Amino acid sequence: MTSADIDAGLLAPGWAGSPAAAETSDTAFLRALLDAEVALTRAQAALGLAPEGAATAVSEAADTAGFDVASLAERARDGGNPVIPLVAELTRAAGTEHGPYVHRGATSQDIMDTAMMLVAARTLDLVLGDLGRTERALARLAARHRDTPMPGRTLTQHAVPTTFGLKAAGWRSLVLDARDRVTAVRASLPAQLGGAAGTLAAFSAYGAEDATALPGTYARELGLAEPLLPWHTLRTPVADLAGCLAFTAGALGKAAVDVLTLSRTEIGEVAEGSGGGSSAMPHKANPVRATLIASGARRAPQLAATLHGSLVAEDERPAGAWHAEWETLRDLLRLVGGAARHAAELTEGLRVRPEVMEEHLRLTHGLIVSERLSAELAPVLGRARAKELITDAAERTYAEGRSLAEVLSDEKELAGVDLGELTDPARYTGSAGALTDRALERR
Repeated sequence: MTSADIDAGLLAPGWAGSPAAAETSDTAFLRALLDAEVALTRAQAALGLAPEGAATAVSEAADTAGFDVASLAERARDGGNPVIPLVAELTRAAGTEHGPYVHRGATSQDIMDTAMMLVAARTLDLVLGDLGRTERALARLAARHRDTPMPGRTLTQHAVPTTFGLKAAGWRSLVLDARDRVTAVRASLPAQLGGAAGTLAAFSAYGAEDATALPGTYARELGLAEPLLPWHTLRTPVADLAGCLAFTAGALGKAAVDVLTLSRTEIGEVAEGSGGGSSAMPHKANPVRATLIASGARRAPQLAATLHGSLVAEDERPAGAWHAEWETLRDLLRLVGGAARHAAELTEGLRVRPEVMEEHLRLTHGLIVSERLSAELAPVLGRARAKELITDAAERTYAEGRSLAEVLSDEKELAGVDLGELTDPARYTGSAGALTDRALERR
């Protein structure tokens, strides 16, 4: 196997070829591992624990082109993680004089955890950009279709009318909720530095007067948050990442499954801007982006559960719990990164068909506003009589194939009532417009 064979994403169209795929590749992880090692030497140099020349030499040696990812992966089996063979190679590359300052005082988990946070930070930056695109596209759709009526559906059936603007505003609200959670987690991602058992003892042995100053300097070198304590078995950062990523997948998944439903052939109220083809049926334009987003949303909770399970980490360094996080977190970052990219493209190109929505509002011949009739006629006829009349009229509407307004016009009790206006679905969208406006005030 060559490095080019790794992480191609042949079975993962949800994230293959996305910016998130590049930021979570084996090469990207190698870059993050090297960045963590370089930052450690620089931090020690800044505190007088290593010569400036060492920081320069390690920086120059830490070129990803000089390391074979496939070889590192194979050799990681011996020690259980890739840091061990990487440190050996980086030490040799830094030279006899400065090599001893590579990884000095650290443990493998310090570097792996820090690299995971770097990869997560870089991927979340991409996710935030795509969430921004999605939010803006949905804001435009919500404003444009503020008053576009459509059937509201509950338990798969027509309920009462709503508007597409309110639906799009709801999607946007979830996207903004996701953005806020991702933003908060992104800002809190910490570096990891504790040494063999989280005491920083080795750094004191190497001459640090106050070893507790080193994690902060290290974090600043990396652009990560300073940890209050070493978190080798205090996995709040990973759990927070899992939570915000799973929520983001679900938030995007909600919009996706709505698009999947509304774009069915027999519904056709929306369509993807450029649907995907079929290998067997040339006439199809499949909602591929929505499909891939929904796929990711279904996988994300289980991945997050694995990461939350790793909170149960024994002792000062765990066996297995930490190791279970690496691939799981990468999978979750990839799924959400890919879903965010697809969501941006989906919403920017979504085609809305108000004429089809209007046609569907007529499918029940006016019965979609039976709730309104009950409320409006009760003061005129009394609650019991109004219910009896509407129930009978509903049965006759279906049986006779006439509209509800036509059936009700036979009732002398309703003489003088504007039944056309009363049974017009477009006139019974409640506060949908005002709710949409209020939602769009959120920035």
